[in-house]
Amino acid sequence: MNWNFFSRKKTSTDKPKKSKTREWVDAIIFAVIASTIIRGLLFSAYAIPSGSMEGTLLTGDYLFVSKLSYGPRMPFTPVAIPFTESTVYGIKTYWDGIKLPYFRLPGTSEVKKNDIVVFNKPEEADTKYNRPVDVRTNLIKRCIATSGDVLAIVDARVYINGKPVKNAPKAQTSYIVSTDGNNLNPEMLQNLKIEVAQQLNATDYVMIIPTDSYNQFKGYSNIKAIKPVVETRGSFDPSIYPHNEKFKWNLDNYGPLLIPKKGLTIKLNDSTMTLYSRAIELYEHNKIEVKGKNVYINNKKADTYTFKMNYYWMMGDNRHDSLDSRYWGYVPEDHIVGKALLNFMSIDSTKDVFHKIRWNRIFKPL
Repeated sequence: MNWNFFSRKKTSTDKPKKSKTREWVDAIIFAVIASTIIRGLLFSAYAIPSGSMEGTLLTGDYLFVSKLSYGPRMPFTPVAIPFTESTVYGIKTYWDGIKLPYFRLPGTSEVKKNDIVVFNKPEEADTKYNRPVDVRTNLIKRCIATSGDVLAIVDARVYINGKPVKNAPKAQTSYIVSTDGNNLNPEMLQNLKIEVAQQLNATDYVMIIPTDSYNQFKGYSNIKAIKPVVETRGSFDPSIYPHNEKFKWNLDNYGPLLIPKKGLTIKLNDSTMTLYSRAIELYEHNKIEVKGKNVYINNKKADTYTFKMNYYWMMGDNRHDSLDSRYWGYVPEDHIVGKALLNFMSIDSTKDVFHKIRWNRIFKPL
C-alpha cells in the first residue's frame, strides 16, 4: 500500500481555481484602477465644445491632454465616481465631505507663454457655485502671459512687458468688410474658413477672418475695404474684469496689468484691492474686510500682501468670440489641469455621416 498517498500534505500550489465570475471581477477592478491612474497622473482626453479657439482648434476636436507636462495635480475631492462628469442629471458624482489641500507632483516643464492649456474655470470659484476646484468646468485657451508679466492690450494688439506679441498663425478676429454689392461666393468663404457673423447692409458685413486667410481674401476684386472691429480706447465695458469703472477697460483696450506671482508683495490700496482682492480672497482663501481706509486680512490690519501661488492669463485664439481672462481675470496655478498635445480625432457635426470625420486633423500635434 502506498502510504505516501494518505500522508500527502496540502501545498501552496493547491490553490482553488478562480471562477469565471471572479476572474471577470478582478479584471474589471484592475482596469478601473489602471485607467484611473493613467487618467489622473498621465493624460486624459478632452473634447472642444465651442469656437473660442478657432481656427487653431475646431468644435468637435478631441485632444490628448498631458498631466505630466506641468505635474499631475492630486485630487481635491478624492471620493468620486471615475470616468463621469461632476454632475449627471443634476446629481453629484463626487463627495465633498473630504477636501484635500492643493498639491502637484513635479512635471517636465512649467506653463509657458503660447502653450495651449486646459484648466478649471476660475469664475466658478464664486460661492454661488459651491464647487471644489477639480470638479469645476474644464476650459481650454492659450496662455498669453505668465506670472510676473505685465500685460496690455492696445487696439486689439497684445503687449507683454511692453513688447508686441505675435498672434497665433490661425488666430481669428472680427472685421467690417465692405463689398461692391455682389454676392459673396459661399464656397470661397468656406475654403478660407471665413465666418459671416452679421450683414449690416447691402454691402457691409461683420466677418471673422483667420490671420492666414486675410491677404488672399483682401485680394478679391469685389472686396473694397476690410477694417478691424476695435472697441474705442477709454470706453468702459462692465463685463470686463475687474468690472469696475475705475479701470475703463474693454475687449480690445486693456491694462496694463501685472500678473500675480508667488512671493510677489503688493501694497494694498483702492486700486490693488480692485485688481487683486478676488485672488487674495477666493483663490488664496483669506478673509478680507475694509474698514475706512484700512484693510484687514484674517482679522489683522494689513498694508501689503504676498501671493502664495503663480497666476496665468489665458485667451482664446478667436479673440472676439472667447470668454477668457478678459472677463474673469487670472487663472491660479491650482486650476491648471494639463497641456494639450495632440488632436486624435475631429468630428464635424454639421456634415452628413460620410463626411463627419475631418481626416486631415487626426493625430495632428498642437
